[in-house]
Amino acid sequence: MDIKENFPIVVYDNQCYLCMKFAKIVDFFARGKITMVGHYSQTGEKIRNEILDDSALEMFWFIDNNQAFGGRAALLPLVKSIFSGKSKKRFNFEIAECEQECKTVKAVFVRSASLLTNSKKIEF
Repeated sequence: MDIKENFPIVVYDNQCYLCMKFAKIVDFFARGKITMVGHYSQTGEKIRNEILDDSALEMFWFIDNNQAFGGRAALLPLVKSIFSGKSKKRFNFEIAECEQECKTVKAVFVRSASLLTNSKKIEF
């Protein structure tokens, strides 16, 4: 898969139950406008090596033609992309085994706090 042909892209933690739920909600509202890629998939590794930096696994990312937005910085561009743009082919979610305790109340608060505290932009 050529990365640049599939913008916009959301890169999420595909080994976390809560992150998978978040990605499915985004995919539902985007209705195929956004390519969904797991951090731990082959495509996710390729994106981390070519576009993102060492902090890639700390947050979800929204990548468009010019920039990669991580965490809190990704929310506004993600919402804008959901409400605009053309529909395209959907990619299936790559379901992985959850290796963390993601289904607990504590995990919900930790992941939510992580979303609000982490923020990053990368230009390419």
